[in-house]
Amino acid sequence: MEIAIIAHDGKKADMVQFLNKNTAILQHIKIKLIATGTTGGKAEKAGFKVKKMLSGPMGGDAQIAARVAEGKTKMVLFFKDPLASHAHEVDINMLLRVCDVHNVPIATNEATAQLLLKAIELQS
Repeated sequence: MEIAIIAHDGKKADMVQFLNKNTAILQHIKIKLIATGTTGGKAEKAGFKVKKMLSGPMGGDAQIAARVAEGKTKMVLFFKDPLASHAHEVDINMLLRVCDVHNVPIATNEATAQLLLKAIELQS
């Protein structure tokens, strides 16, 4: 199963911490991670195998949205920073819309991401 990970700058450390906390689940259900560029780089430094797209502002959100539309990416974990403004907000909204159109679960915070991982762990 391919899962996309994305995190705004203020949430990248939280994403890595989340991945570390859930390593056993990710390995058990054989998750393939894809990520926007900088988030993917941080995950790689933490020891995770990640296929990196472009950074979000350079089109990475759009690349991941395309993979969702193609049926390749089955879940998106996007740790958004609600307290910061983002120049590429249009791209973020497009990704959210594509996930809704294709009925792909998307978590925008750690609590929801944890519930999604637990749900797929139970199904495996």
